[in-house]
Amino acid sequence: MSTSLNPQAVTYAKRLIRDGKIKNDEGHWGQHNPDSSDENAFLEKHKIEEYGNWHLGLDMSKGEDTKGRYKFPYGDFKTVHRDGLIAAKERAAQQGYHDIEKAADELLHLLEAQAQVK
Repeated sequence: MSTSLNPQAVTYAKRLIRDGKIKNDEGHWGQHNPDSSDENAFLEKHKIEEYGNWHLGLDMSKGEDTKGRYKFPYGDFKTVHRDGLIAAKERAAQQGYHDIEKAADELLHLLEAQAQVK
């Protein structure tokens, strides 16, 4: 498997959650997941590494400077979404990426705990 956990994204997500940049939404991730035009707009103003911070998976078979390298998005480039973490966890489990599944689950618990503090 060429996709592995992106530890930099996990660290970034933890910081965002600690800072309260969360959406404890219960909708469907498809309603919040940035589309291709949102991704391109983000990349016009930010480096690809910053784009990568919003994805829990790295596909090492893809080029370093490509969007395709980054898998399992969890936020909208502003906040960590509960439904994004759930979607990443479920897809990672289905595809056998247990390290990504575990990381998404841990982040989900952190987000839910932070949401109760607010």
